[in-house]
Amino acid sequence: MTYNTVQIGNFSIDPIILAPLSGVTDMPFRKIVKKCGAGLVVSEMIASRAMILQTKQSMQKCAVSEFEDLTSVQLAGCEPDVMAEAAKLNEDLGAKIIDLNFGCPVKKVVGGNAGSALMKDEKLAADILAATVKAVKIPVTLKMRMGWDENNKNAPKLAKIAEDLGIKMITIHGRTRCQMFNGSADWKFIKTVKEAVKIPIIANGDIKSIDDVQKALSESGADGVMIGRGTYGKPWLISQILAYLKSGKDPEEVSLSEKIAIIKEHFSDIIEHYGEETGVRMARKHIGWYTNSLPNSASFRHEFNSITSSKVAIDKVMEYFLAL
Repeated sequence: MTYNTVQIGNFSIDPIILAPLSGVTDMPFRKIVKKCGAGLVVSEMIASRAMILQTKQSMQKCAVSEFEDLTSVQLAGCEPDVMAEAAKLNEDLGAKIIDLNFGCPVKKVVGGNAGSALMKDEKLAADILAATVKAVKIPVTLKMRMGWDENNKNAPKLAKIAEDLGIKMITIHGRTRCQMFNGSADWKFIKTVKEAVKIPIIANGDIKSIDDVQKALSESGADGVMIGRGTYGKPWLISQILAYLKSGKDPEEVSLSEKIAIIKEHFSDIIEHYGEETGVRMARKHIGWYTNSLPNSASFRHEFNSITSSKVAIDKVMEYFLAL
């Protein structure tokens, strides 16, 4: 397994990408992953209609920090003209790449005929792809699943349609919509998508370690991988995997002092981005992931989750880690 860049339009990107994760890959998290050494990062899924209305939540989600030289903004929706307008708006706000969500399996999204529901309507899917590509000058990419269910695995066909309409890269999550997140991702199926098109294909699903990356790339023949849940509490993971790909040597472990500095900065950025009350609430899950499996972490989290002051909260975090 060697390091090779992936070409998206005029961008040569690292082959390990941060996945879009609702409620997780906000600006503070993307910033910290970038500062740890990752390349392309993807925003949380943003509803295209909310983007056009410029709701407070959508504007927070699409905000890009000065540290993000390469950020993709992911849009969801089911109306071609609305998706296109939302894409143009994000291009004007500084997004470097637009990613279209044809993969979200959540009932609320699918019920609105968006996300993976679009894999059942190839005509509407094609109209959305065409309208978005036409609306912007920056590259447009696509993220989808293998298909709706075991009897309808149409990702190879939809990938060819997307390629012909100007999509520059496709990420495939190795599950159907009906699998949700159950079972295991089928990396071997992704090979059928790779063989159907000439544009880069990225493998996604259940990739959480260097061993997973090796196996996923081998089984899928993909050009790179996208990592989501594996980065929970480990924003340095992507840069470690990239270091391994480039050198062939096991990456150095992140020291406790380095982790403390990362956590402190991440917490501070969350408070700045969301404000005191919401920020402390948003930080709880991240602190939970950072402390997972560490000594006395359960009792620490129980106490931490009752704190509402950011100063008291970060002092408690520092106290916990310094005790280690």
